[in-house]
Amino acid sequence: MDAVQAKLTRNGQMSLPAELRHRWASGSVLVIDRGDYAIVRPIPAEPLQQLRGAHAGPGPSLEQARAAERASEAEHENRGAADR
Repeated sequence: MDAVQAKLTRNGQMSLPAELRHRWASGSVLVIDRGDYAIVRPIPAEPLQQLRGAHAGPGPSLEQARAAERASEAEHENRGAADR
């Protein structure tokens, strides 16, 4: 599932598709406001357990991480422009 359209109720509520709810198996989500779009991420039931070993070994350099983030944001902006 790449993208789905969801309607908001008058109270601002939105229903997540059942496929996502079952795959995420989470009762809570984190909504990250990016200005003109939002990111919805599941919050694990045991967040500290999910972090165990997350920083084991070397990771990408700061330059690599920034380049990846810029590429991701550019891709998102291009998709948004194509939808308009």
